[in-house]
Amino acid sequence: MTLEGTNTWILREPGARGVVVVDPGPHDERHLERVARTVQEQGAQVLMTVVTHRHFDHTEGSRYFAELTGAPVHAVDPGMRVGGSGLADGQLLTADGLELRVVATPGHTDDSVCLFVESDSAILTGDTVLGHGTPVIDGDDGLAPYMDSLYRLRDLVVEHRVRILLPGHGPVLTSPLATLNSYIDHREARLAQVREAVRAGATRVEEVVDRVYPDVVEGIRPAAASSVRAQLRYLAVKEELPEGVES
Repeated sequence: MTLEGTNTWILREPGARGVVVVDPGPHDERHLERVARTVQEQGAQVLMTVVTHRHFDHTEGSRYFAELTGAPVHAVDPGMRVGGSGLADGQLLTADGLELRVVATPGHTDDSVCLFVESDSAILTGDTVLGHGTPVIDGDDGLAPYMDSLYRLRDLVVEHRVRILLPGHGPVLTSPLATLNSYIDHREARLAQVREAVRAGATRVEEVVDRVYPDVVEGIRPAAASSVRAQLRYLAVKEELPEGVES
């Protein structure tokens, strides 16, 4: 579910001492201590930590990392903050010359954000966009906001000629527009498959999973069911589901 693991990003302006760390990750003390040591060895200091959303693989190590560095942890979800504050759409975070613009991108979770580094034409995407594959939609009502988030990111990429996406899992993406177009096409294709499954007589989530994800392994089946449930709810809101279909 986390691909190669969670990416922890260390950001600072060239020559500056102040550092921002994004997504410290799970409570892996060796990893967290290595991040803190890397910053220290560069003669720098962590001024703030930012988490892109509440999932434990991004946030579980936050408290220990705050103890190591003395830096506050900022998050949308109050339960994920450690001495830090909230994050609002459009908010500008600054640290020793570094500027990060908060972009609200609900969908994967309702508290998901991306961070736009305009000076480097880069966007840190958390789990909204992954290095490969696509994220699970966490919550029955998440697909509509997620699609809106993808369209918004695509507009941002076009407007600012963004050259790179830095995901929460997997490799760096150097073709942002192609990636976002692929994500949007994938989601629209999945919706078409779900519509077809319903037309073929599937009325329950598990029945739709069987038709849309026939080769899914058992360990990933709950994630597939979560995605199908989100898609059915999306179609229900759009009044595209007949009566009697589970959503």
